[in-house]
Amino acid sequence: MTEINFATMNREQLREYVKTHPQDQAAFYAYMDRLQSEPGIEITSMDQFERLVREKIRQSPTEE
Repeated sequence: MTEINFATMNREQLREYVKTHPQDQAAFYAYMDRLQSEPGIEITSMDQFERLVREKIRQSPTEE
């Protein structure tokens, strides 16, 4: 069996691999490590938080 080099995959490729190979624990842990190592959104004020929430609400599909 050929070993997969997860370091050569971008985040989306690794995510798809994990989704299609749920039994591959090494892939899962590589993906979780990747997510933790990437910077997230840093909230520095309540105004910034409220703006982000409004943007997400605007971007979400509306129910009709």
